[in-house]
Amino acid sequence: MTDPIADMLTRIRNAIAAKHSRVDIPASKLKLEIARILKEEGYINNFVVKGEGVKRSVRIFLRYDARGTSSITHLERVSKPGRRVYVGSHDIPKVLGGYGVNIVSTSRGLMSGKAARRENIGGELLAQIY
Repeated sequence: MTDPIADMLTRIRNAIAAKHSRVDIPASKLKLEIARILKEEGYINNFVVKGEGVKRSVRIFLRYDARGTSSITHLERVSKPGRRVYVGSHDIPKVLGGYGVNIVSTSRGLMSGKAARRENIGGELLAQIY
């Protein structure tokens, strides 16, 4: 697999389209950090790590409202293996006028675009969610 982050986002997108309550994804440190940001921003209910060693997986519990619509309407990979996108702290775009979230990989770890802008740190723009 050349792009595990895109695979994670696609699995979440497919689970939302199929109205699943949860989705399992092979675990890595980067995917756990993405899940942490999604939970902090309120796009998923929770996530847990299942298994041990090489067989670890992340189980993400998706969030829906009373009518059954997901809190995630758009999930897009920005920086890809063939075309990396780097931004400075002042160039981090606001997603949907501030209603969405960017995930930025910085020298201090993964953080949301708002947090990176607040701490005046740029980095690689991984994904946009709204």
